[in-house]
Amino acid sequence: MSTHLPDPLPLYWQFKPMSSASAGVQTLNYGRKKFWVKHDVLKNVTAAMLAWWFGHFAEGDVEIQGRLFNRYRVWHPLDRVYARYVRRAPDGSGGPEAQIALCEYLGRNPHYKIEAVSTIEKLDETGFIHNVHRGGVLLARMEHMFTKTVDGTRDENCLIVPGTRRLGPVAGLLVPFLFPDGKGQAWLKHSIEEIGMLENFLPELYGREAKQESVID
Repeated sequence: MSTHLPDPLPLYWQFKPMSSASAGVQTLNYGRKKFWVKHDVLKNVTAAMLAWWFGHFAEGDVEIQGRLFNRYRVWHPLDRVYARYVRRAPDGSGGPEAQIALCEYLGRNPHYKIEAVSTIEKLDETGFIHNVHRGGVLLARMEHMFTKTVDGTRDENCLIVPGTRRLGPVAGLLVPFLFPDGKGQAWLKHSIEEIGMLENFLPELYGREAKQESVID
């Protein structure tokens, strides 16, 4: 599958700005880094919708104003390249034990390319966790936590690099290669933009497709 950065998709909605969320970088034991974001509330989006989305974002297209677009790329119209399932969960879903291959360029910067296969650890209405292993080493861990609010749902997510403390002092040596400061800041901005984008199309998409799935079931 091509990893060439395609032309941007039409941007039908404006990205939420950095100021819409709280975000930062924390240094963990052995020099590991934790990039975290407490996102703005996603209005009219439920935890059930988010759980459904994270189990389906690598599947098919979404219709926007009469046009079909790859749904993974719609999630961030500028940075995305592809997402596909390498392996499904034992029950055939995109839940725990499924693996997804992902490719994107943070900020469309050729130096900030992410291409990896990530394994789903958790997916339910409380959150979503997936991990990137390479050579038996947990290089990155992504965690999302969903919290219901009066008018929607808040997602708090973080990226931990490397994803394990077992590497000891070696972990700190890996950080500049895995996620240098500029790439980390680009990830924070990208995360705020992509999560905020869900508010614009997920309620309608969920209402349409989840209803169809329930009829099929």
